[in-house]
Amino acid sequence: MAIMAAPSKAPLIDVSPEATSADAAFWKVLHGGEYGAIGATLDQLKAAYLKHPQDARIASHIAFLHVWRLTERTRLPQISASITDDATMARTYFQEAVKLAPHDARFRGFLASMTMAEGSLHGDEKEIRQGFFMMQDAVDAWPEFNLFTSGYVMSTFPYDSEKFLKALEEQWATLDLCVGTHVDRENLDFAPWMRLETRTGPKRACWNSEIAPHNFEGFFLNLGDMEVKAGHPKIARAAYAQAKQSKTYAQWPYRDVLDRRIAQAEDNVALFRVERLPNDTEKEHRMMIDTAFACMGCHQE
Repeated sequence: MAIMAAPSKAPLIDVSPEATSADAAFWKVLHGGEYGAIGATLDQLKAAYLKHPQDARIASHIAFLHVWRLTERTRLPQISASITDDATMARTYFQEAVKLAPHDARFRGFLASMTMAEGSLHGDEKEIRQGFFMMQDAVDAWPEFNLFTSGYVMSTFPYDSEKFLKALEEQWATLDLCVGTHVDRENLDFAPWMRLETRTGPKRACWNSEIAPHNFEGFFLNLGDMEVKAGHPKIARAAYAQAKQSKTYAQWPYRDVLDRRIAQAEDNVALFRVERLPNDTEKEHRMMIDTAFACMGCHQE
């Protein structure tokens, strides 16, 4: 009875100097690709959160930084087992963000991915399935955004597994939704649809934005990687090439990575299928999700 009678956590937007400063620090570090500054920025954000734990924006930024530190762990000279704590912290803060902003489908998708990640860490199949079905709900809420999120997370599965094949299909389904028709997968050319670029409505997830300045380029880099892993280097090269249609391609920090991917597509088929150990020194021939630009491929200016 006491629990039921307790008031729900009410959301608010924290406009305090601490929160404003922490928010600015988050965007500076994220868009600047300042991986080494994650720890200090987390301290700043968490100090603001402790004073006003009702702001979904601050909670989500904390979660994002934990995800970034975990996902791009190949940047570290030595990867400690405790890096997995970032998955737990990310899930915790995404739960708070969802609680405070339940209609934001982005938070729901990220919470689903972290639920699956934490379930995998603990060997908890029930938790993994819970995260999977949470992701399906998030996809239903905003498919243009969360089909990519779902597929990107599952790109780590073996190339011939049902989950990987589903993940690859989700990437192509994203493109179909973005342009409103079926995209020719054998002869991909996105040029006719570049006129559809927008920064409003659900289809804004298909293009570059202030949050993800190179979302378009990063999407096609990942799609190419997944097609390589699937054993389709010709389709992959066409996918990679679409990134060059972006108006901001010349400013993208990972142009050289894309060029190498195109040149090495056949060789990378086998290399992308290798299950990498935590401290594997190989940095070049990895799937995007397992690289030092897994997040920065879209978010770094």
